[in-house]
Amino acid sequence: MGVPRSLSTRWVAACALVLSSQTALAQQDPLPSWNDTAPKRAIVAFVGRATLPTSPEFVPPAERIATFDNDGTLWAEQPVYVQLLFVIDRVKALAARHPEWRTEQPFAAVLEGNLAQVLGSLGERELMQMMAATHSGMSTEEFSATVSDWIATARHPTTGKLYTEMVYQPMLELLAYLRANGFKTYIVSGGGIEFMRPWTQSVYGIPPEQVIGSSGELKFELRDGTPVLLKLPDIDLVDDKEGKPVGIQRNIGRRPVMAFGNSDGDLQMLQWTAAGAGPRFALLVHHTDAEREWAYDRDSSIGKLDTAWDEAVAKGWTLVSIKDDWKTVFAD
Repeated sequence: MGVPRSLSTRWVAACALVLSSQTALAQQDPLPSWNDTAPKRAIVAFVGRATLPTSPEFVPPAERIATFDNDGTLWAEQPVYVQLLFVIDRVKALAARHPEWRTEQPFAAVLEGNLAQVLGSLGERELMQMMAATHSGMSTEEFSATVSDWIATARHPTTGKLYTEMVYQPMLELLAYLRANGFKTYIVSGGGIEFMRPWTQSVYGIPPEQVIGSSGELKFELRDGTPVLLKLPDIDLVDDKEGKPVGIQRNIGRRPVMAFGNSDGDLQMLQWTAAGAGPRFALLVHHTDAEREWAYDRDSSIGKLDTAWDEAVAKGWTLVSIKDDWKTVFAD
């Protein structure tokens, strides 16, 4: 007995619908917040070659390491680095315990609310002095709780948004796209490792063990019989510029095949990545959109992009213009 024609027609139509749906899913844009310009095409083409087993540029899953700077690459860094604003808030919160700060710089300028003076006179020594005063003398658990409380409520000084709302939607998509293709994504930042670890999992999907940053010395001790790790004022690693490849080697033990940054502070990480054998991909985010974000590069005191820009052009690295290459800037 044959299949009734009406049933056969419905069955064919149903199969066609399933096949078309599968095709649509297969062709779904993995980076919808990116314009269809050269950077997006370069990313997709590289990932395609690196994950195709028959490709001469195939990268085994264990070697698919992608490293990302944080400030200016994954979230906004203007008008001042987020962690510096955290330090300033901590100075204010702890001022009652330190009456000497009223006359001691740079603490006095902070307590007077003179942010311009703080930013204008803040060198590495002064920054380290404030970080030592506000980040040490407590356990890692206590510091993590302090950071978590702050990041949940603190707001950007010009947009009024939570700092976790100042992350770049195109980069969130890129992180997800790489992980879907077997890449392990790491943060490699000049920011403090203990400052970032409490929130990177929820914001970026990057667990704390895949966060590399500047770090201070730690000390094991017993407090009332309970083991704790105490944060000390001494610096262990400044994970910026030449320190980034050092941090990568210490913590990952593999050279990345993809690296993403936005400033001269990321140059050595991109150089280290690009110099490896086999397929390599290096990308710089260029802040060119004064309307939706900020426009800055060579002359900026925050996120200066000068030497790294020249090297990217000379070596054919991928340059992303926020104005031209991103449909959307911030995550909704």
